[in-house]
Amino acid sequence: MTAPAFAPETEERLALARQVADAVLFEGYVLYPYRASAAKNRLRWQFGVLVPPAWGAECEEHDFQHTECLMEPRAEASLAVEVRFLHARRRTVQRALPDGGFETVPELHLDDRVLVPWDEGAEERVELVAPVAQLTGDGIEFPFRKPAVEDTEPVLDATGRTVGRLLRRSAEVTGVVRLSASELDGPYRVLRLTAVVENTTPWTPPEGRAADRDAALPHSLVATHLLMALSNGSFLSMTDPPEWARGAVAACRNLHTWPVLAGEPGRADLVLSSPIILEDHPAIAPESLGALYDATEIDEILALRTAALTDAEKREARGTDARAAAVIDLADSMPAEVLERLHGAVRGLREITGEPDGFPDEFGVTRPDTPWWDPASDAGFDPDQDRVMVDGRPVGKGSRVELRPGLRHTDAQDLFLQGRTATVEAVLHDVDGAVHLAVTVDGDPGADIRREQGRYLYFQPDEVVVPEDPR
Repeated sequence: MTAPAFAPETEERLALARQVADAVLFEGYVLYPYRASAAKNRLRWQFGVLVPPAWGAECEEHDFQHTECLMEPRAEASLAVEVRFLHARRRTVQRALPDGGFETVPELHLDDRVLVPWDEGAEERVELVAPVAQLTGDGIEFPFRKPAVEDTEPVLDATGRTVGRLLRRSAEVTGVVRLSASELDGPYRVLRLTAVVENTTPWTPPEGRAADRDAALPHSLVATHLLMALSNGSFLSMTDPPEWARGAVAACRNLHTWPVLAGEPGRADLVLSSPIILEDHPAIAPESLGALYDATEIDEILALRTAALTDAEKREARGTDARAAAVIDLADSMPAEVLERLHGAVRGLREITGEPDGFPDEFGVTRPDTPWWDPASDAGFDPDQDRVMVDGRPVGKGSRVELRPGLRHTDAQDLFLQGRTATVEAVLHDVDGAVHLAVTVDGDPGADIRREQGRYLYFQPDEVVVPEDPR
């Protein structure tokens, strides 16, 4: 096992995947409106935080990630692994004193920004390469260490005069990467690859006071994820495996992370294991001009709202973080024609041959002879009165059901509702003939608001069951 720079061919394959990996790394880094004072930016680092073991024992966060996936390596194959995470750097703001010294202040006002204390994130990488043959049996361990760092940056005003400085401190973190592989029984040579990333930092909470997440973060691995590339061979998709491998895929254990095929579509020699659930071969939309650091980015809305911030709000955002300042500058300088590109894009268009049915409209666009939806067809449906059969029982408005989501994996958050009971608010039919149950979850304090606004959760009849006692 070695930890050199990756070979050029490996670097080339990883380059495309790193675009998505960077989005994972900085997901939620600094959320709109990009100011430290925003409530949602006061709880930092929501994804993939591997805390030191002493803190993990006292909270619901974890000190490790465990990835398992299947691979079909060929002769002399090697595995390149890149662990990526953010290392929190605590930034203190200091004002210059007449005697040449500095004092710590809660904020420092400049013409274009207001500097405030903030936790920045420095990108860290751990790289290693191991022959697949060495991974069988007990496998290998690769410990790593990122040292504590302290530096200062002078703060200058518009005339070039030093008016303060930024003091940044990061704590030492240590960890270990464990890799192992075991061959599975079956018609093909398939290995189950196990990759564990663990925080081993020997930090303990200060004696005499309760452990504090804010104190633990500088000793944590933040937004931890890994890239794994085979030099010769391929991985199997964990979301859409071949039929013969479905049982083996189902037996894989993935804790606090999920592996998907990455890189160019059509290739299967690269995996991204991420704390955020992704689809195979995830990609950054070509229309996106830069990272906006918001979950499920909606670039057009965020760009418009960012441009609409007041000058005072923009000054605070620019002083919060260099990446936030870049977002503000991007929104302020975006030409109208570039913003228009964000308005929407149609994916997956396919070429159609032959003469189209229908007739051209005044713009030359062919319209079908009949509309795709006939409003008159709605006349026979009544969401308040319609019923649908579930477990041999009629279910309609007012019925109580037990939620069993996950059959279609349409929304990962639905999994948190597994086993919860809900009240059916309406039975709805869509234009394709499918039936949907609009429900409110029992015990949800916002259920009344959902009813007033008609903002329900939706499940299909085979995603619910009727409880034994439906009262």
